[in-house]
Amino acid sequence: MNAVLIALGALAYTAWLLEVVVSTGLDPVRTYVSELAAADQPLGGLFRATDLTAGVLVLAGAVWALTRAPRRPWALIGWGGVTLFGAATAVDSRLPLSCAPTADPECAARETAGLVPATHTAHAVSSSLAMTGALIGIIGLTAAARRYGWWPELARFGPALVVLELLATVWTLSAVAAFEAGHGTWSLGAGQRLQVLFVAVWLGLLALSMAREARRPRPAGDGAL
Repeated sequence: MNAVLIALGALAYTAWLLEVVVSTGLDPVRTYVSELAAADQPLGGLFRATDLTAGVLVLAGAVWALTRAPRRPWALIGWGGVTLFGAATAVDSRLPLSCAPTADPECAARETAGLVPATHTAHAVSSSLAMTGALIGIIGLTAAARRYGWWPELARFGPALVVLELLATVWTLSAVAAFEAGHGTWSLGAGQRLQVLFVAVWLGLLALSMAREARRPRPAGDGAL
């Protein structure tokens, strides 16, 4: 069951890819992914709904796994991170930006002057918590797969996704710092889109690994979910 929840959550978390076929008016190379869900965007309601769905599904799957997982340190750390990611993503969807600061100079000016709703600050906090949880989950469960002999698919491909996620995170954080300092966006949108894409791919790999592991015979009480 938790593999299905995680898989569906990963799918919902890629809803922003609809911008490839649907005109949003936002430049994917420059803008935050969360700006698609801003209150003043025409498809904002859709993207807020998919973010909420992703968060709730991943949270449910992670809590299910956390309550049933073997008491192994890396497993507990990893599932704790995924739980934080799911919860923060759901909360994040309820705290949308009021406008798109990277695409709208007036919005950026209001944000700098502190004239935007408090949800902008709250959104930044919840987004940071979501990505922190994702990183903890990705590293923790990938380490668990390799250390405890669980989930062969995750053990094999997970380390590469860990490296890619860390590189995308460094790019995103550097671009955010540059934008806030008035030095342009440094292709912020591209970096952040890679960041969230790698999270979704990793979640999909985790779900696949769990589903296959469930079909493999193993000694009672010694294995992953």
